[in-house]
Amino acid sequence: MCLAPMADVTDSAFRRIVVKYGGLAHCSLGKGGPDVIFTEFVSCDGLCSEGKKNLLLNLKYTEKERPIVAQIFGAKPANFYQTAKIIKKLGFDGIDINMGCPHKHIERQSAGAALIKNPELAQEIIKETKRGAGNMPVSVKTRLGYNKIETTSWIKTLLESRPDAISIHWRTRKEMSKVGAHWEEAKKVIKLRDKYSPQIVIIGNGDVETLEQAHKLADKYGVDGIMIGRAVIGNPWFFNTPSLPPSLKLRRTNPTSFLEQEGGLEEKLKVMLEHAKLFEKIFKNKKSFLLMRKHMIKYIKGFDNVKKLRIELMKTKNAKEVEKVVTKYC
Repeated sequence: MCLAPMADVTDSAFRRIVVKYGGLAHCSLGKGGPDVIFTEFVSCDGLCSEGKKNLLLNLKYTEKERPIVAQIFGAKPANFYQTAKIIKKLGFDGIDINMGCPHKHIERQSAGAALIKNPELAQEIIKETKRGAGNMPVSVKTRLGYNKIETTSWIKTLLESRPDAISIHWRTRKEMSKVGAHWEEAKKVIKLRDKYSPQIVIIGNGDVETLEQAHKLADKYGVDGIMIGRAVIGNPWFFNTPSLPPSLKLRRTNPTSFLEQEGGLEEKLKVMLEHAKLFEKIFKNKKSFLLMRKHMIKYIKGFDNVKKLRIELMKTKNAKEVEKVVTKYC
C-alpha cells in the first residue's frame, strides 16, 4: 500500500502526519502509515543547476517516513543520471520517474506524460537513472497512454527497460480524471509483465477510496500493490481505517467513513491544526501557507453545516489564524 506522489501535497509535513496517524492496521513492515511513501516530484534540471539548494527542501525526510522514494521529472537523460547520484547520496530507498503528469508546464519541458509520445527517450531516461542509482531501486509512474489507451505498446516499452516497479494510473493523459479508472487493463499489464519481465512489481492507481477497496482491487486484478492519492488528503487515518482514533464513535458499522461519526469533525480539526503548525514550522518563508488550503478543505469535506467554517479557513494566512478558527469550533 503506497502513498502516491502528489505535487504540492506530499511534502514532508503531510507525510509525517500520515505516518503518525496511519497506524499499524495492515502494515507488515512494523511501521505506521503506508508501506511505501513517495515524495512530490522534483525537477532533474533544477537539481543539476544553481537552484539545487532551494529544491533540496522538497527532498527532506525523517527516518519514520521510510521506505521513502524520491520522485523526479525531466527530459534530459544526463540530468537523470546526475540526479540519481544525488538522491542516492541523500539516502533514499528508491527513485521514481514521473512519466504521467499531465500538467502543461511539465509537458512543455517534454517531461511527465509527454514521454509517452517519445518511447525511445523514455527508455534512455530509465537507463541513465538506473546507471546513476547503482543498486537503488528505480521505478516509473505513468498512465495507460496519451490520447488513447495503448497498454500493450507503451507498457511493453517500459518493461523492456527493466525498472524495478511500474505504477500505473489507469487512465490516459487525455482523460485526466474525467472518467473512471480502467482497472480492467490491469490483467493485460500483468500478462505482459509475466511474459517479458516477471520480476517487475506492478502497482495500480486510480479511484481508490478506502483501504478495504484497495485490498479487494489487488486481489481481483492481481497487482502487487496499490497506490492511493486523493483519498488520503484530509484523511491521514486512511491506512489505519480498522483502528480509528478512540474519540471517533461510529453511528453505523462503516469504519472507513468520517461522515457519520460523532465527534469526527472536532478530531479532524485538531489534526488539521497540527498539520498546519507543522507545515509552517518546516516551510515558513520558503513555501506559501496557501498550499495548506487544499488540505483544510478536505479535512472538513462531507460534514454538515460547515459552510461558515470553510469560508473562515479559506481566509487564513498562517497557523495562528487557523488556530483561532479551530478554537471556535472545538
